Amino acid sequence: MEKIKFIDLFCGIGGFRVAMDEACRENDLIPECVFSSDIDPFCQDSYEANFGHRPTGDITKVDEKDIPDHDLLFAGFPCQPFSIIGQMQGFNDIRGTLFFDIARIINYKRPKAFVLENVKQLVGHDKGRTLSTILKTLKEIGYHVQYAVLNALDYGLPQKRERVIIVGHQDPIFFSFPSPIKPFKPLSEILEENVDKKHYASAYIENKRKEKHKSAYKLSIWHENKAGNICSYPYSCAA
Repeated sequence: MEKIKFIDLFCGIGGFRVAMDEACRENDLIPECVFSSDIDPFCQDSYEANFGHRPTGDITKVDEKDIPDHDLLFAGFPCQPFSIIGQMQGFNDIRGTLFFDIARIINYKRPKAFVLENVKQLVGHDKGRTLSTILKTLKEIGYHVQYAVLNALDYGLPQKRERVIIVGHQDPIFFSFPSPIKPFKPLSEILEENVDKKHYASAYIENKRKEKHKSAYKLSIWHENKAGNICSYPYSCAA
């Protein structure tokens, strides 16, 4: 069985790591994470509990020469500078410039491929100039790059969550993003049956919402926006 070494930047609690482990199992490959990083100590705690080693902290303080050789690089770099939830300051937000730390690592370590992830608003941010800069940077350091906006709802999960995925390969290969999977997994297979009462909405909130809205679904997740409008779907929304 072939071993594939990878690094997990801005790793959070390990979403990329879980996906990589599952993909390798399905293809008779052995995954080996040789480096991970995240600045959030609570994410570090969870990652360490899940995978047995603690991620390094601030990637801006890590010399690319000190990162182990690897085949694949994963990075869900900070989305706040490009998200409608944030101020959308892009590269004017110091978190927005963290992409260039990814680029310096890719340029020095030359992995065979990389997968980057961010919010879909990255595509239109600053009239497309931000994404154009990212793609141009990656191409200039010698990679063949493609991107697409994918929705978790189309890939088997009961959550509407759209993200831009940027994939790069050192060598030109035939690559296409995976086709959608229908239908998505129902909430009945996701939600826990026994939940501590402390997590329940108060009777006041429950009654107020039921007065305004009647769900068309047997099992649904309800959303109330800032204006007080209520809707329900058989899946969750990223908001």
